[in-house]
Amino acid sequence: MTDILMPKATAVWLVDNTSLTFEQIADFCGLHPLEVRGIADGDVARDIRGADPLVNGQLTREELDKAQNDDSYRMKAVVSRHAELLKSAKPAPKYTPVSRRQDRPDAIAWFVRNHPEVTDAQIAKLLGTTKSTIESVRSRTHWNSANIKPVDPVTLGLVGQLALDELVKKAADKKAKDDAKKGGATLQPADAAEPAEPEFVPEARERRGAEPTAESVFGAKD
Repeated sequence: MTDILMPKATAVWLVDNTSLTFEQIADFCGLHPLEVRGIADGDVARDIRGADPLVNGQLTREELDKAQNDDSYRMKAVVSRHAELLKSAKPAPKYTPVSRRQDRPDAIAWFVRNHPEVTDAQIAKLLGTTKSTIESVRSRTHWNSANIKPVDPVTLGLVGQLALDELVKKAADKKAKDDAKKGGATLQPADAAEPAEPEFVPEARERRGAEPTAESVFGAKD
């Protein structure tokens, strides 16, 4: 099935203007059959104006006629050359299964304790959480703080090892660059730290001459 623009508006038009079954309309518009039934009953999309897929170039008359003549036939949407331009380039937010969402605070605590160089924005993007949740875990104001314990997000199954390694490396490289820009303290050379002690040279010993004589002791007589 090809994604179409304005699926509910298209479903409204098909319900009002064709003899298609709920299943056929649901398949074409990417909706649930019960949702299409709700549109027909007026319980769903009551304020939405119908959009004609024939006029906007998403469906051909031949496809519509085939579907109306055969309840088992599923219509194929026309791929618009402008469809890709209308799609958002922003990636969809990371989805975490409900069964694992309770593990995210443990993963956040692991980052806070083991990798403080990773920013809150990076953690939020990787785990699919919010900055406010990260801050509540860090400040221990989270409603479940008593039960939160640091656990590797790979062990929890929230991310893959390669993705985690890449994030940690990127954060470490950025921190190193930032520290270099700040011009952190550098070590002084050892010889500049304190003056070098002069080399010890033993005093020259006076050479002993011959045995002392009276003249050398009392001086020469005049």
